Amino acid sequence: MKTLLASLTLIALPLAATAQPAPMPTQALDLDHRLLLRCSATFALVANRQAAGEAWALAFPAMAERGREFFVQASAQVLDEAGITTEQLGQLLQSEAQSLVTHDQIAAMMPECLPILEQSGL
Repeated sequence: MKTLLASLTLIALPLAATAQPAPMPTQALDLDHRLLLRCSATFALVANRQAAGEAWALAFPAMAERGREFFVQASAQVLDEAGITTEQLGQLLQSEAQSLVTHDQIAAMMPECLPILEQSGL
């Protein structure tokens, strides 16, 4: 669990323009797993931007608690179902977060991810 929370912290920090390790192959992940990870990264990034007071992020529901819980549950589900290690999970989450930032897709993902959060009951 500490590794998952550490991953959340790493994702939520502003992403620097540093060299990233090569993306991990995602063959082990199905589309549902990839969406869970992308939404987890989205929620973490929005929570970070909300904490920083960015107006566009504050227009969305608060993500600090619900987003964190979604992140933990989704990560556990992917670990269990995909049979990947926590290190691999961290790499995948970091890659998703970097992609969202690089392609300026954080806000665009929220309308896709919020219904998933609502369905989760969190």
